Amino acid sequence: MEFSKSFLDHKVTKSSPSPALCCVETVPKDDEQNSHITAFNSGEGSSNSGNESSSSTTVRDVHISMRLMEDFLDLAKENTEKDLETCGILGAFLEKGTLYMTTLIIPKQESASNSCNATNEEEVFTILNERSLYPVGWIHTHPSQSCFMSSVDLHTQYSYQAMIPEAFAIVLAPTDTSKSCGLFRITEPDGMNILKNCPERGFHPHKEPDNGSPVYEHCSNVYKNSNLRFEIFDLR
Repeated sequence: MEFSKSFLDHKVTKSSPSPALCCVETVPKDDEQNSHITAFNSGEGSSNSGNESSSSTTVRDVHISMRLMEDFLDLAKENTEKDLETCGILGAFLEKGTLYMTTLIIPKQESASNSCNATNEEEVFTILNERSLYPVGWIHTHPSQSCFMSSVDLHTQYSYQAMIPEAFAIVLAPTDTSKSCGLFRITEPDGMNILKNCPERGFHPHKEPDNGSPVYEHCSNVYKNSNLRFEIFDLR
């Protein structure tokens, strides 16, 4: 499949029954085409460690629009002001070994100040399947907490990453003055083995891997692509 020009057009549409919004950041001029893709600088290591990526598994690159995260924050604003989390699922299509994040789905959900659960996952997967997209990530807010992965977040991330190695979690913490955005994944194989063998649910501590590596880390394979159009389906 060729990278269609339609993914670079500025377009706003709505579909029924679920509202969809198609957006794109400003398309660069011809002489700027080489600079519209940049590495996502998400920090200097996870809250568990300041080391560089320790995963041994080679994962494919993922492209994402920064505007997608900005728009998600706008849609989550009402919940955030009430100290309630908001979550969404990210869909991507695969082309020539690269995953392009083009769809944000905000499902019906039950929210609290430190948790958020989707209640209509079948609708989410219908949208993904109709567009032949991979559920390669998820996004959620920490309205009054810092930017990190809780034990509950890690178990959610494990379910995604066990299916798709490239899957990652975006955490948006608007009140965290030191780091308001983080892109995280569980380390492989150490962190994944710990989560796989953990029978606990709810909030609980996880032991560190025996070799001293972190349970999770910042992503090093995600790139900001300012040409990438995306759809938003708000099913709430």
